Amino acid sequence: MDSPQQRVEADLKAALKAGDKERLSTLRLLLTEVKNERIRRGAEVDAEAFAAVVRRAIKKCQEAAESYRGGGRPEQAAKEEREVAVLEGYLPKQASEAEIRAAVEAIAAAEGLAGPQAMGPLMKAALARLGAGADGKTVSRIAREVLAARAG
Repeated sequence: MDSPQQRVEADLKAALKAGDKERLSTLRLLLTEVKNERIRRGAEVDAEAFAAVVRRAIKKCQEAAESYRGGGRPEQAAKEEREVAVLEGYLPKQASEAEIRAAVEAIAAAEGLAGPQAMGPLMKAALARLGAGADGKTVSRIAREVLAARAG
């Protein structure tokens, strides 16, 4: 199976041949981020680190789109949103909210976690179990809800 970086490189070549300048630009940026991560780590980027790099790139694009929208530049905001759509194609299949909730509830019950003070241990266990298939923001929100329900 190809590494995530090899997949991006192959898609980059395809975008170049197709003349898709916007996709080409987005993939070049992603490839640069992956290479920078490899340099930071001093080792190849595994699937989980690749997903983290993609999530960071998506977050940057979303923040830029918000800024452009706030500055009255909807065409630039739309461009950033199209970049997000391209980048999301490189994330592993994401767990549904129901799957995340089930995992978080199972962990909380198994470890007897309740109340806001248990947030750290619950998040650590949940993210370890769900891995790159879950967005940390969603896991955090659900974990807060579960811990509040178990505390009260």
